[in-house]
Amino acid sequence: NNIYPAKSFLGDLIVVLYLLVIPSISIIMGGFASRNPLASLGASREMKLILSYELPFILAILVTVIKSGFTFRLGEILTFQAQNGAIVRSWSGTLALIVAIMCMQAKLALVPFDIPEAETEIAGGPLIEYSGSGLAIYRLMKNMLMFTVPFFLIIVFIGGLRFDGIHLLYGVLKYIGLVALMTVIRNTNPRVRIDQAVKFFWGPVTIIAIIAIILALLGR
Repeated sequence: NNIYPAKSFLGDLIVVLYLLVIPSISIIMGGFASRNPLASLGASREMKLILSYELPFILAILVTVIKSGFTFRLGEILTFQAQNGAIVRSWSGTLALIVAIMCMQAKLALVPFDIPEAETEIAGGPLIEYSGSGLAIYRLMKNMLMFTVPFFLIIVFIGGLRFDGIHLLYGVLKYIGLVALMTVIRNTNPRVRIDQAVKFFWGPVTIIAIIAIILALLGR
């Protein structure tokens, strides 16, 4: 009943991580292609932001790989959690989820990490020259990320989603909880500068992710 784990294939976790990077890369390419100075500035910020948050995000996901027996199959990660409980219930899993949530906020370009768009500074950044169907595609892509990234974290950290009875409601509540947390972070923090974001992700966030990996290797 748990998201078809039998259909998982070796390395599908890596494939998902690559797919989650594609929207940011497309925004960078679109910003530079428009040849607008503000769009180029926004694309440059997006590039720096990717380089800052991807490292701790991958380290956080590695915690789930270690905890579930060094597997890169999403199905086996779900099976492990079904048998042993959600990974977030461990110390390493909790720290890794905190890191992943911080990175998710940046990946979705939400305050305080909406630096590439920053409408009050660079008028939308990479998307400033886009309108109509082009702009709609970018907006649709961002809205799809608002669903897929929290759902991905639910799969790898919080036991996934089951489609039978009360478990379906429980899965929906997990998603609502993550979205509510994202909203609280967005509404209670000011936008940071790009240099502050880089220092934040390469500093304390990466350190916490490394600590989580060490704890996972120790079985904690």
